[in-house]
Amino acid sequence: MHLNRRQLTASGLLAASALVLASLTGCAESSVSATAASAAARPIVVCTTTMIGDVAQEVAGDLADVHVLFGPTVDPHLFRATRDDVALLMRADLVICNGFGLEGYLEPHLKRVSETGIPLMHLAESILKNDEAMSDAGVVDPHVWMDASLWARTAPAIAKALTDALKPEAASLQTLNERAASVEQRLLELDAHSESVISSIPDHARILVTAHDAFRYFGRRYNVRVEGVQGLSTASEGGLRAIESLVDLIVESKIPAVFVESTVSSRNIKALVEGAGARGQAVSLGGTLHSDAPGDAGTYIRMVEHNVDTIAAALGGSTLREDEQPPHAESPQ
Repeated sequence: MHLNRRQLTASGLLAASALVLASLTGCAESSVSATAASAAARPIVVCTTTMIGDVAQEVAGDLADVHVLFGPTVDPHLFRATRDDVALLMRADLVICNGFGLEGYLEPHLKRVSETGIPLMHLAESILKNDEAMSDAGVVDPHVWMDASLWARTAPAIAKALTDALKPEAASLQTLNERAASVEQRLLELDAHSESVISSIPDHARILVTAHDAFRYFGRRYNVRVEGVQGLSTASEGGLRAIESLVDLIVESKIPAVFVESTVSSRNIKALVEGAGARGQAVSLGGTLHSDAPGDAGTYIRMVEHNVDTIAAALGGSTLREDEQPPHAESPQ
């Protein structure tokens, strides 16, 4: 078959286009492969809670792939690892947990991580000094993140753990430490704003009644009396005697509001409202607080902002004006 000049030209253009497309496709595939290889080459850091993961992600940046086991709506006291979760833990270059028994059912797997030689950091345990840990009947309270001034210490602590485990080059080490300092400063600003909001609550009204005993560090830092129906773990049950005792407190102190928590059943708190009402004391549900996970707040900083604003509004204080709000942390991608 003979082709005329126009046909030859069109044929040549098609052939050239095919070659260009093949070249571009090859480049694209090569670029994707390079990106994937780069991501695969990055060290793996596994954090148990969102509160830890938020800080670790900001400090690590592009130096590591940070994974969080417990999502923002997961109760860490009750979390049970899947086979994929365990496999991820065993592939990690560094594992960061809270400690003080918070991870409960995950403890056997964390023990295996340590025995395998994978660096394991108990973050909350590592940042507290002397007698700063709070306890009840010999059980240490793990909810350290409720005090933002304490949680600010996690940034440099995580930077050191990343340095020890990943051995970054000098330039990366400097970046790591700069990020840690920036995160620490933002959390200290968050603490200062939180103190300002809570201090607006009248002294006599600073009694926080919640679903479980997760706000002790919060209470100590911001001068609030804290009472929980359940104990330090959501796995414990709030008995009838505890409910009756809290009803007495609500009536005697004329507490205007009590609070449910996003990861805990509201049953016991509603029983308090009904019990107080039966004795002539009207008490409202002050709102939902986030204790063991950020819930729909999404990040640690937004979680703290939400809690202090909700508590202050329900107990007669004032919330921050919009222009006074501390800077938000970005959610890990």
